[in-house]
Amino acid sequence: MYTESAKLTFHVPHAHSLKDKRSVTRSLIEKTRHRFNASISEVDTQDVHRTLSIGVSVVSGSIQHAQKSLDEVMRYMENNCAGELIGIEI
Repeated sequence: MYTESAKLTFHVPHAHSLKDKRSVTRSLIEKTRHRFNASISEVDTQDVHRTLSIGVSVVSGSIQHAQKSLDEVMRYMENNCAGELIGIEI
């Protein structure tokens, strides 16, 4: 069993409150979970209304599949987030 995980940090300039940020967060997490079989959660910066940090984890029987799946999830999130990707920790 192989596990790959990453933390993606986004800047959401149009979020003027935590409520605006939660809307972006929920939408991105729900869309990504629906499309991929990955564990996703907001992991940091919950009290900062313009910064969104999301943790993603995938489990697979092969390291190549786990890496490929995580790459696809990260690419999808980058292309579908209302904010700009400013950091990745793998």
